[in-house]
Amino acid sequence: MPMADHDSDPRDDETLMQAWRDGELAAFRLLYARHRLRLYRFLVHETGNNAAGDELFQEVWLSVIQQRAGYQPWARFSTWLLETAHRRLVDWHRREHRHRWNSDLDAAHELVDQCPLPDATVANRQSGQQLRDCLRTLPPEQREAFLLKEEHELGLAEIARLTGAAAETVKSRVRYAISKLRSCMEALA
Repeated sequence: MPMADHDSDPRDDETLMQAWRDGELAAFRLLYARHRLRLYRFLVHETGNNAAGDELFQEVWLSVIQQRAGYQPWARFSTWLLETAHRRLVDWHRREHRHRWNSDLDAAHELVDQCPLPDATVANRQSGQQLRDCLRTLPPEQREAFLLKEEHELGLAEIARLTGAAAETVKSRVRYAISKLRSCMEALA
């Protein structure tokens, strides 16, 4: 069943979440359509494989459903959603007896077809593959900060709050990630 066009409703995410909280099911469908691909891509990048990403994707949306009655717009909906995802990632790493930053990055090549990066970032398929290869070379903390900033358009303060890192640390992680990605892309060109 195709999802409704997420641009068809002029309401912002926070208003949609409040409408859904108050019983409007169509508002949830719009929120899901707006955030599903980026959330899935983030979870797969952070776990290193599609199966774990699928599992966490379901857990995050289930958690959103369970928390909807108490939702208050203290931050952007996307920040609230990613904070929920971040908590689920930490729980998953604990369950899997993995250190938070030691996921199997080689398995992330499965993302190529299912999770394309935004067109604005990737001019063509070849450069997209090169960017994905370069993303896998980043230390996990830098990759997470970069993806949250660039793909999810979060500010440094939001990323710091979400990850529990200091704002200056997040700023450094993003700066180092950009520098390393630039060097890696130049080396592959």
